[in-house]
Amino acid sequence: MAEALRRGWPAEQVAALCRWDPWFVRRIAGLVAAEELLHRAGWGEERLLLAAKRLGFGDEELARIWGLGSAQIAARRRAAGVVRRYRKVDTCAGEFAAHTPYLYGTFGSCDEVPEADRPAVVILGSGPVRIGQGIEFDACCVHAVAGVRRRGFGAVMVNCNPETVSTDWDAADRLYFEPLTLEEVVDVVEREGAAGVLVQFGGQTPLKLARALEGAGVPILGTPPAAIHRAEDRESFSAVVTRLGLRQPPSAVAATLVAAREAAERLGYPVLLRPSYVLGGRGMEVVYRREELEAYWAREVGASLEHPLLIDRFLERAIEIDVDALADGHDVVICGVLEHIEEAGVHSGDSSCVFPAHSLSLETLAEIRRITRLLALELGVVGLLNLQLAVKDGNVYVLEANPRASRTVPFIAKATGVAWASLAAEVCCGARLSELGASDGIPMGVAVKMPVFPFERFPGVDPRLGPEMRSTGEVMGSG
Repeated sequence: MAEALRRGWPAEQVAALCRWDPWFVRRIAGLVAAEELLHRAGWGEERLLLAAKRLGFGDEELARIWGLGSAQIAARRRAAGVVRRYRKVDTCAGEFAAHTPYLYGTFGSCDEVPEADRPAVVILGSGPVRIGQGIEFDACCVHAVAGVRRRGFGAVMVNCNPETVSTDWDAADRLYFEPLTLEEVVDVVEREGAAGVLVQFGGQTPLKLARALEGAGVPILGTPPAAIHRAEDRESFSAVVTRLGLRQPPSAVAATLVAAREAAERLGYPVLLRPSYVLGGRGMEVVYRREELEAYWAREVGASLEHPLLIDRFLERAIEIDVDALADGHDVVICGVLEHIEEAGVHSGDSSCVFPAHSLSLETLAEIRRITRLLALELGVVGLLNLQLAVKDGNVYVLEANPRASRTVPFIAKATGVAWASLAAEVCCGARLSELGASDGIPMGVAVKMPVFPFERFPGVDPRLGPEMRSTGEVMGSG
């Protein structure tokens, strides 16, 4: 639609073709015209820069229009005094003064951020609701607020999703309804003068911002961005596992379709295709023949491959294990070891699981704990770590590591009576596990987690499960 408007199509004609309300198309047409004006005017006029920001153009969009770096745009606008100011959401509709700490960014002249009575720590939420990004991470953010406060800091939430508990009026000391992008987060951190940012409680969206935030000079509390990258980048993590002498499925990395074909033939089908830095298993797939691999590449990869694709030999008829752990860089405690009911290959968010693991031998459990401690210390984790393991023929294989809170952390917290995310926030803020008296989680009985699927609401959708998450919630039973 934007391209049609750029070519001069009338807004009404575009609206008719798209079946959109003409009002919205005219608004978008106005933005397209503004984009053209900015492009013709070129880089330099501060008046135009302020007008562009008020229209909603981000630093990255302006960098694309003017052929510059987004860091240059950010530096220039700040030097010119074009900075975000924050207004309170008027929850009282003007009837009387609102005291709720809801804030949103504008490029106006008024700033209503209340004075802070203590240093702040910014917690990044999970952002928009979609499959794989929801209530479990929200629960972790709320528990993290409590941990941050116990360390003497003010808790500042950044989240753009009003349908969460972390955005309730009394959840945090201050809440910014802002998109989880580099520009908006950096501006909040600067306005707050925050001591640092917690990226490990809101899922994959904030985790992906860690390196860029560090590059912008923002302190990342907890696991360092370099360690996050070593765990999240499939090639780097595979090298870590090899160096530690741990088992992993035979694998290869591929940056082209030709390399992917060759790797799959060498490893032998079926193979699991896994991108880096994904949430909810997005883009993961098990393929059983060459034609499926080529169809996957055309559909999921195309020409834009930010990180090499990892190709694993798929372990059929294996037991999948979820492990959550908490580390402070020196010591490691195991929050819980969960056994999946379904075989390996079903995403952990879609799999029922039981805690404690019911069919593993004591030797296998000891090996799982050894592997977890080795990886946590080798990666330099400070905070939470989630491991995906597989047990086949008595051997334990490492599948992946996520240096953040996982969906199973709230489940394990209920099953053990320990608020693990809250402890993790304290660790990220400088506490030691020994100081907190933390030890391995002990279940208060047997707990089972079962996913909830939306298939009844989507007739005709294929209900078969796989590596990509499809559930929209979960229930817990204990006894």
